[in-house]
Amino acid sequence: MKKTHRVLSEPDKYGTGSPNHGEPVYLAIGRLGKPHGLEGGIAFYILTDFPERLKKGRKVFIGDEHFPAHIKSIKEHSKSLIFEFDEFTTIEQVEKFKSYFVFVDANELPDLPEGEYYHHQLIGLSVMDTNDIKIGEITQILETGANDVYVIVGEDRKEILYPALLSLIQKVDIKNRFMVVKPLEYYNQD
Repeated sequence: MKKTHRVLSEPDKYGTGSPNHGEPVYLAIGRLGKPHGLEGGIAFYILTDFPERLKKGRKVFIGDEHFPAHIKSIKEHSKSLIFEFDEFTTIEQVEKFKSYFVFVDANELPDLPEGEYYHHQLIGLSVMDTNDIKIGEITQILETGANDVYVIVGEDRKEILYPALLSLIQKVDIKNRFMVVKPLEYYNQD
């Protein structure tokens, strides 16, 4: 397991981020800010690890209602970008989207190299140790700087923090929705 890539899943009503089967999965790539200018520009704050994929003509979905829109132009501005959309050309039209998240369809994400995963692919995986004992399910991924940490919730509803280290992850099977990890051994320090 080399690396995971942060692309925020839209949480479902239970807060797990896991999609309901058969429904499209939308991933947050940014958040809209204040309108900018009179021709429908609006500030955009990046959340994705892949800002280079934000290009003119890209189809995105705005807000919880997932209004489809196409990026007309992108300009750098201070701590944000300024987006203009083909479908919204006035300040009044974009003003209603202030603080809305911008999503992409998960099916449109490019494949990652082998051993690398998007966070949304790992959320919901069953986790077992190398002795085939179920530990729980990954409910969240914390980014610590040094390495990611999986939050695994067991059947007793207790959280286990498990470091996402190549040396500890034995197998990741996205298709069958499980991960095999080495048991963590904690030693008493006297």
